[in-house]
Amino acid sequence: MQRKFFTLFLGICIFACALPVYAAKAQVPAKIIFVPQDNRPISDQQTAEVVRKLGYEVVVPPKEMLGGRSDLGHPDELWQWAEENAKDADAAVFSSDAMIYGSLVASRKHNYEKQQVLERADRFAQFRKKHPKLKMYAFGSIMRTPRTGEASGSEEPGYYANYGSDIFRYTALTDKKEMGGLTKRETKEYSFLTELIPKQAMRDWMNRRQKNFVVSSYLINITRQGAFDYFVLGRDDNAPYSQTHMESRKLAKAGADLGQAKFQAMAGIDEIGLLLLTRAVNDLTHTVPFVDVIYNWGAGANTVPSYSDEPIADSIRSHTVAAGGMIVSSPRKADVVLLVNTNPSGKTGEANERSNDGTPRDGTKYFAGLVSESVEAGYPVALGDIAYANGADNALMAELKNRGLLFKLRAYAGWNTATNSTGFVLGTGMLASRMTDEARDSLLLMRYMDDWAYQANVRQVLGRQLGWLRGSGAYASLDGKLLAVEARATRMMRRFADDNLPPLDELRSFEITFPWNRMFEACITFG
Repeated sequence: MQRKFFTLFLGICIFACALPVYAAKAQVPAKIIFVPQDNRPISDQQTAEVVRKLGYEVVVPPKEMLGGRSDLGHPDELWQWAEENAKDADAAVFSSDAMIYGSLVASRKHNYEKQQVLERADRFAQFRKKHPKLKMYAFGSIMRTPRTGEASGSEEPGYYANYGSDIFRYTALTDKKEMGGLTKRETKEYSFLTELIPKQAMRDWMNRRQKNFVVSSYLINITRQGAFDYFVLGRDDNAPYSQTHMESRKLAKAGADLGQAKFQAMAGIDEIGLLLLTRAVNDLTHTVPFVDVIYNWGAGANTVPSYSDEPIADSIRSHTVAAGGMIVSSPRKADVVLLVNTNPSGKTGEANERSNDGTPRDGTKYFAGLVSESVEAGYPVALGDIAYANGADNALMAELKNRGLLFKLRAYAGWNTATNSTGFVLGTGMLASRMTDEARDSLLLMRYMDDWAYQANVRQVLGRQLGWLRGSGAYASLDGKLLAVEARATRMMRRFADDNLPPLDELRSFEITFPWNRMFEACITFG
């Protein structure tokens, strides 16, 4: 009996002594190499900064190597950079679009031959063999299908400006035809569009998609062979019926045997870099964060946001798995309580709509009440603000400001598409509990300045004032107006911050620039 007790006591002592060693090891700042899909602020530094706030070394290629709006990127230089930086790294997160085509935009506009892009894709398998102990994660995009030429910006081939709506509708009918069949009226429309869209344009668009589809299939296959610890294919600017949705169905089926523990095809793209960086941190620290999700009243979890092809609950579930977390049904057990601001109607608006003037709507006060109750209960609250796309919900933000809740959240996001916001805030929320208060406040401030101040307010006002400024230029190509817009945006942002945010040190000096020569996104630099 005494011997058994001594053995048990000795085992407990050994375990107790081992704990500090393990904890110390887990706390050693790791090095992660991160190749984003392009050099937009949200893709590049804002994503990397979240993980840097934990004390990790996140190494990103020089901006001149990354793709931009006009420079489609430099994949061969990126591979050389990756080799040079992988020697002492603990993990790597790659945009496969950057490593194969040069950037996200390049994946939509490149003219590479199929053999060339497949050879670049195979470099991932070779890279794995050279660095067998490195944790490797990758994310790529299934080519988007914008609804209109206007929605495509300058990120699609030139013919999309004229025929984008027709191409979108043609592929929507193709997808529907495969899934369940067309009505007689839709069959006639399909035949009409077949003749209307220029054959050369359709051939160019579909040939590029076919090459990218083959590359995505190949990446799924090498994931099966162990090249990646996790691989994600995201679908951006999507709809329930579209070419993107159709390709995603087929690719998801091709990788179904891998299971969600290794591979996913899911809605969204710009947020996936942070989700995989979060997964890398969770894997390195052997952590599985628990996530409880709470929606506004009404459609809530069943909301199918604009630019997506599925209910938001499905997207959040996919995001959670991709980041290495698990959904739970109790806020008391959760490491992150994700509150999702949806419209009760289930419709997603645009931040520049008149309804986003700050006047409370159905669900505004109710949802703000949910936030208050969750914060007061001591839950680690992260807020996904998706009532509007491309900017914050002004009515909700005013309520949070008036209730003193802005800096009592763990994380916030309300930028671009709904899945961009929920994925980004989920990744940030999972990591926030391991950050200092100052680090969390700094990340919150960036989101409030970007998503609320700029995207939902300053951008809208300044866009209407462009005609007042000297020089040639427009919203999508600022050109001669660039410097004047940057100066005016900075002044307007300062006024907004004075009126709506506390006098934080970071707000004493900052400036706004537009690295992509357009107003859609801004770079906010604190002094």
